[in-house]
Amino acid sequence: MSGQTVPADFSGHMLDLDEDEDLEVFSKNTSLADGSPIPNSPSSMVNQYRLEEEQEEQPDANTKDIFVTVDNPESHVTAIETFIMYRVVTKTTRSEFDSSEYEVRRRYQDFLWLRSRLEETHPTLIIHPLPEKFVMKGMVERFNDDFIETRRSALHRFLNKISEHPILSYSQHFKVFLTAQDLLSLRKQGPGFLTRMGETVRAVANSVRGLRNRPEEFTLMQEYVEDFSNKVCSVDKVTQRIIKEQKEYLDELKQYSPTYTQWAESEGELAEPLKGVANCVERCSKETEEQIHHLSQVLVPVLHEYVLCAETLKVVMRRRDNIQSEFEAKNEALASRKVDQEALQEEVDALADRVELANNALKGDWSRWQNSMRTDLKSAFISNAEKNVEYYEKCLAVWESFLLSQRVEPSKQRDEEDPS
Repeated sequence: MSGQTVPADFSGHMLDLDEDEDLEVFSKNTSLADGSPIPNSPSSMVNQYRLEEEQEEQPDANTKDIFVTVDNPESHVTAIETFIMYRVVTKTTRSEFDSSEYEVRRRYQDFLWLRSRLEETHPTLIIHPLPEKFVMKGMVERFNDDFIETRRSALHRFLNKISEHPILSYSQHFKVFLTAQDLLSLRKQGPGFLTRMGETVRAVANSVRGLRNRPEEFTLMQEYVEDFSNKVCSVDKVTQRIIKEQKEYLDELKQYSPTYTQWAESEGELAEPLKGVANCVERCSKETEEQIHHLSQVLVPVLHEYVLCAETLKVVMRRRDNIQSEFEAKNEALASRKVDQEALQEEVDALADRVELANNALKGDWSRWQNSMRTDLKSAFISNAEKNVEYYEKCLAVWESFLLSQRVEPSKQRDEEDPS
């Protein structure tokens, strides 16, 4: 196996927004005489949100006892496949770990293994989704830098969501994933195909049979999930369309600026303002490109992540319903008295306990998931709002600088009007 290292930091191509220091001179005055920001200005609002977020995040940082990082992706090429290996670094103070720090290499299939083991062990806990296996929308090449970075970030979030979970973070499968150097042998010990197929058939049969007495709180949960899914999917699709339209707008801007430059070559008296417009368009093009990149890298991944979360929730709801459905079927059989009463009573009691455990697990995870979802989306929305403010302020400053450069002083204007 040969390895080719791919840098983990792909931000090198991002535009440097600090290269135009004079932009601040022409932006709207949002400061008081003493230099402090006006209370209702966009800048002070952004700082206020940042301060509140830092205050909210501080307690979590103090109580966390396991930290996981996914970085340093490496491309591996073999005779039959090409895949990416990621470094997973774990630092912990938990006593059940033999060491305080671990470093392993994992590929995407290893993450799939971990998630499937967690689902089998905890069928009604809400396990954070993984990014899709295949190329995401908008990615032309499967292993280009943007795709690799998007996946690395998603895998990093997946492991950190597990590490923050009060139950999943103590899973033996999670510990093995973080510490075992050789995971391939363990991956081969999973349930066989026939076992998985039997579980699928039983789940389908239970869902077809349906439920008679689903608790109202789970019906309300299901309605919420359907509504949430519809809304977040809609926002995700519209955001993708906006990005597509902005890219088309950017392409037009890139053609726009050279036209003004060429025009200036044939217009002596208008050459200066034409070149000024060309320069403004070019600078706004760079800001637009950065704004599109930020939208693609910050808002879209979170929206798409919760599109996948909505599907995960639907699956968890079905699993809970299947457990209750199986209990109801056995209970009906017991009531009909056509079978061995004693043996079936034990089975019904066991299923009743399983239903109660499933209900409690889902109810406990539900509020935790909602809080996490609202925090994640709020953070993405605030970041997007900050970037929009920055984008429009910089573009406004560019055009204000052009207006100031074209402003004619009164004395000079009088001299031009009365040359005598």
